[in-house]
Amino acid sequence: MQGIFLVIFFVFSSLSVFAQDSLRLTLRQADSLFVRNNLFLLAERFRIDASQAQILQASLYDNPTVTVELSAYNTENRRVLDAGRNGQKIFTVQQLLYTAGKRNKRIALATEAARLTEFEFLDLLRGLRFELRTRFFNVFFQEQTLRRYDIQINTLVGTVDAFEREYQRNNVSLRELLRLKALLFQLHNDRTEILFQMAEDQQAMRTLMAVELPIRPLVNEDRLSRYQIGSLSEENLRERAFRNRADIRASESLTRQAELNFNLQKALASPDIRVGGTYDQAGSYIQNYLGLSASMDLPVFNRNQGNIRVARNQIDYQKRLQEQKYMQVTNEVASTLSKVRDVEQMYRRVDTRFTDQFDQLNRGVIENFQRRNISLLEFIDLFETYNEHIRELNRLKADRIRVYEELTYVIGEDLFN
Repeated sequence: MQGIFLVIFFVFSSLSVFAQDSLRLTLRQADSLFVRNNLFLLAERFRIDASQAQILQASLYDNPTVTVELSAYNTENRRVLDAGRNGQKIFTVQQLLYTAGKRNKRIALATEAARLTEFEFLDLLRGLRFELRTRFFNVFFQEQTLRRYDIQINTLVGTVDAFEREYQRNNVSLRELLRLKALLFQLHNDRTEILFQMAEDQQAMRTLMAVELPIRPLVNEDRLSRYQIGSLSEENLRERAFRNRADIRASESLTRQAELNFNLQKALASPDIRVGGTYDQAGSYIQNYLGLSASMDLPVFNRNQGNIRVARNQIDYQKRLQEQKYMQVTNEVASTLSKVRDVEQMYRRVDTRFTDQFDQLNRGVIENFQRRNISLLEFIDLFETYNEHIRELNRLKADRIRVYEELTYVIGEDLFN
């Protein structure tokens, strides 16, 4: 008995602290806090900034090349660094000019790579938000179960105490007393199991929102009533997914990058031109010679054939992956929609009066047992049935919300906001 009361004291002390030091948040507030604080999202924004900088880098022109040649030693005058008015010096300036639109093609490729980074950010946001909402509703329904368990524990503790006194008076057997204590112990074990699961969900939520206090979900019936599939068809949902999913946009972006890279590799087969000017003080056929120069590589051996072939194959590779992504999304929509319909059908089978009737039955069972109108075995059977009903009903409610949120995740659009 002493061990049981220690467990009760610890549990209720923990709940007291939990109630005092916690954040009471609606789903919208939790979403806002998550978007503002999540460290993964904050880190991903730096990648977006870095990809934007790559566009800037691709748009820059090459720096001109300046060459200076000075006379090191005049053998006639025997002068070192004879570069004065009567000496010799050469200045050459060259600028590389890209042909075949290479610069614009590099800018287009860098721009598409930056778009891919944004799509990856949105896909990360989609996945993390789904996890946050799943944990949020898990905790909410776990708290509903715990409230019912607390009532049951309080009632059963009083009953055990009463039986303890009756046992001291030899009015009940030790077997009956121990059976009630075992029932109380099992109830505490079940409650502790829920607390452990809730602790995991709390840890995940706090990490996602980058906060240290426990989260107390605030959910009203209006929020829950929005989760209805309505008249949305599978075809409509599939089209929405194709339009909204960031990972599909990312797959399309990779295909466009492969195409842009192919165009760039073909352009690289065209040689670039180097133009420049030369000033030669005394080394040419006249004094103070000024000349213009132009040079280019002759595409005799290397016409970038290998890279062009690689780029062409990369296009085919990315197109096959893109087709696979469309097929994957199609199947995800069909599977998730099927789960939504199944869980909705199961949920509707539960009579809305079922829980109220169970509550009435539970109160009647406790009263009749205390008056010894029903046997111990009947009391234990009905008591355990009620507890299992409460736990499974809240688990069903949590599963129902989870599959609806999974549908939102699969479609890439908040369907029930």
